[in-house]
Amino acid sequence: MLKSKSRWKIIKPDENKVQEFSRALHISKIAARFLVQRGFSTVEGAKNFLHTDHNSLHDPFLLKDMEKAVERIKRGIAAGEKILVFGDYDADGVTSTSLMFLTLKDLGAQVGYYVPNRFTEGYGPNEQAFRQAKEEDVSIIITVDTGISAVHEAEVAKELGIDLIITDHHEPPPQIPDGFAVVNPKREDCTYPNPSLAGVGVAFKVSHALYGRSPDEFLDLVAIGTIADLVPLKGENRYLATAGVHKLRQGQRVGIKALLDLCGVQAQEVSEEQIGFVIGPRLNAAGRLDSADPAIHLLISEDPYEAEELAMMIDDYNKERQKIVNEMAKEAEEQVEKQGIPPVIIVGQEGWNAGVIGIVASRLVEKYYRPTIVLSLNNETGLAKGSARSIEGFDMFQSLSQCREWLPHFGGHPMAAGLTMEIANIDKLHGKLMKLAESTMKPEDWIRSLSVDLPVEVEEVTTEAILDLQQMAPFGVGNPAPKVLLENIEFSSIKKIGAKQDHLKVSIRNRDTVLDGIGFRMGELQGEVSPLAKVSVVGQLSINEWNGNIKPQLVIEDLKVEEWQLFDLRSNKEPWTVLNNLNAQEVSVVLFQKASESHLSKLPKNWEVIKNYHQENKATNSLSAKYILLLDLPERMEYLQNLLSGSQPERIYTAFLHDQDYFFEMMPTREHFKWFYAFLTKRGFFNLTEHGQDLAKYKGWSISGVRFICQVFSDLEFVKIDNGIVTLMENPQKRDLSDSKTYKERIEQSELEDRLFYSSTTELKQFFNSLLQQKETVQVQ
Repeated sequence: MLKSKSRWKIIKPDENKVQEFSRALHISKIAARFLVQRGFSTVEGAKNFLHTDHNSLHDPFLLKDMEKAVERIKRGIAAGEKILVFGDYDADGVTSTSLMFLTLKDLGAQVGYYVPNRFTEGYGPNEQAFRQAKEEDVSIIITVDTGISAVHEAEVAKELGIDLIITDHHEPPPQIPDGFAVVNPKREDCTYPNPSLAGVGVAFKVSHALYGRSPDEFLDLVAIGTIADLVPLKGENRYLATAGVHKLRQGQRVGIKALLDLCGVQAQEVSEEQIGFVIGPRLNAAGRLDSADPAIHLLISEDPYEAEELAMMIDDYNKERQKIVNEMAKEAEEQVEKQGIPPVIIVGQEGWNAGVIGIVASRLVEKYYRPTIVLSLNNETGLAKGSARSIEGFDMFQSLSQCREWLPHFGGHPMAAGLTMEIANIDKLHGKLMKLAESTMKPEDWIRSLSVDLPVEVEEVTTEAILDLQQMAPFGVGNPAPKVLLENIEFSSIKKIGAKQDHLKVSIRNRDTVLDGIGFRMGELQGEVSPLAKVSVVGQLSINEWNGNIKPQLVIEDLKVEEWQLFDLRSNKEPWTVLNNLNAQEVSVVLFQKASESHLSKLPKNWEVIKNYHQENKATNSLSAKYILLLDLPERMEYLQNLLSGSQPERIYTAFLHDQDYFFEMMPTREHFKWFYAFLTKRGFFNLTEHGQDLAKYKGWSISGVRFICQVFSDLEFVKIDNGIVTLMENPQKRDLSDSKTYKERIEQSELEDRLFYSSTTELKQFFNSLLQQKETVQVQ
């Protein structure tokens, strides 16, 4: 048995609907299952999903206050007023700022942009920045990806005579800022069909309304912000991401090209993965460590040489960010371990970089699967800046909303939030959130869940099927990459790979079909899966290209073995080392031979030792550990039967160490016994000590075989043995060889070795299966 890391949520699709989609859309059954699992009930709906186009875009004027905003911006452009784009410092924020700035510049506006410094100004609009803008004669401020919580700043803008146009996508607070216009699809009084736009998506809709057309030239920026901000990739968002990725592959924006070149990514290779793991983190890095300005300069630059320098600067920021995150994550984990992993994790420390606390929070959620808040403490001001990340079932935004008395500034989503608070109130916040978690979370919510989309057979996994699935991209929130399930398969090979031997490489074979699998950072499982085990595996399908060869590959995310497993250690002279390397805890070591006690000093102290010697065997089952190590061979099969019958171990490790090997020793036949008896009849006695070896050599027997014959005859009272002299008894009673205890034990021991030590692993598992299924204990006489 091997437990999975997550709860697998498996929904079997309607195979009739799968067949219908497969035929009508000319796609593989795997791709058809994906569409059925995504909730498409008609071929037409599925076709629209596959072939998304401009028709997915909604009228921007359906957004509340869009008309007011556009009218004021156009009037300001015509009058030559100064306009300031006020942005945010993450990837969504810098793409939003760049898009709005480029739009207004193209339309002839006197426009500048401003992104607050995370460390000196904090998140969102601030009074000082607004007053500075007024001094520079700015009369219109347009926020992008921020501002929905700026109630005070909106009042300041009014006082200064600045028209504040807020464009944002974050959850609105109870009080909406009194700006000139507030464009946010999440407003309760907004009927826009897509409430899940990213900040850059809202900026794109403003640009659309200003131009009177879809500004497709900015779709690359929209894709970056939309995918990086993890908004649902459905409907309009799916079109924006898909069209944007296509735009990125054309490689026209010099800043993005410079960044991709620096990272060794070809433009035509760009997908949501490159946005999520290459572009997005680097655009984020500048604002996390210093100012976001270099990221915006990069996106709006038209000079290839300037773009190269900016790309190098941003990449350096990202390397520094990675180093800081690793150090902070280690310190944060130490704090969590001291707390004992509570229902809600809150950790904080003086001097922690406020720009990367969100990444550290995500790391902690990944490791401990608990709602987490990471705080950067400033003991001089008494304030803490925090970043929160959550898990399925715990709405972080709503939970923080119930703690407003301690949170003067916070905002975000159900799965993520940012906040500022007094250090003195941290314990109060922690206590309230713990109570909320305990009252709202079900027991199963504390276990990570893994949604499985596609149960598949090995034969169905082809390159063509995977290419069909890639039509469903880009994948992300709301349209996650499909997880496939292969049930009860066998690994024809399993090994560790990588410089640190920390990855798992497997081959899955079913008849003539072989599928390669790779499990990144899963190398420790190599010793956890028996070659005979029936394994169920969940992962993502990909195409592996190597040396010109193209073939399907499964990227393993989780696996489990639901049956008990047999691990064959019969060739290992120190079998306990295998379990030691696995850090196994619940282990019972069974000894059938007293001589095996010599090995006990080599075993971990916490392992249970069961001494099942002949004289101590009570014919009772005392196994309770998950892992059983059968260290040596039993004297009789009944001892093993009594031990295992009715047990439910997760694993049995068989070593069966033994010194004397009867299976390959000479077993005298009846002809051997007959000859020796005739030999004794002629001579009357035989000196076994002096002439046993000579007799063995003469007959081509082993000396042990000669001694065995003599002992059997002694058991049957055919001879008397005294100081090595074997003397024939007069008129012995006629008896069968099977009446000899020595003969019977030798036969039984030879058969026992054959069954337990020399059988194949498959035969041994079948034998153990029969023992485990027995319910009644065999009584030993």
